[in-house]
Amino acid sequence: MEEQFRSLMEGLRTTLPGVEVLMAFLLVLPFQANFTDLDQFQRTAFMVAMIAAASSAVMLIAPSAHQRVRSVERGGGVARKHERHLRTAVRVALIGTILAAVAIVAALYLATSVVVGHGTAIVLAVVLGLLAAWTWFGIPVVIFDGDDGDDGDG
Repeated sequence: MEEQFRSLMEGLRTTLPGVEVLMAFLLVLPFQANFTDLDQFQRTAFMVAMIAAASSAVMLIAPSAHQRVRSVERGGGVARKHERHLRTAVRVALIGTILAAVAIVAALYLATSVVVGHGTAIVLAVVLGLLAAWTWFGIPVVIFDGDDGDDGDG
């Protein structure tokens, strides 16, 4: 259980910086001179990306915050070996990952719609959304379904 929790934390340490960089980009965007030139669809994409990125950051930070709160609350902490804690942390991280995908797709739509127009931007955003869905969620569910953890080397 401890190894699974450490693995989750390591994954979050690699995912969270990407969300933070996207969030930083989105935070400065409204202060750019040309932001007022965005149409309603682009502004909606901006808001979707911003809300999804902020929500994703909150969700991806939550599992480490849980452990710190538990350490203070319980006078030294409770081992992370509790299955309920691990299950909750994994669910929260998955929700954060889904929100990160939404933010990335919306940001891609926003940026490409400015450069190449709405039609191409929609196609690119859908393709990216499908790619993220398959590589982040489909592969682990479909390809690794029934995998017992044996890598075949033994």
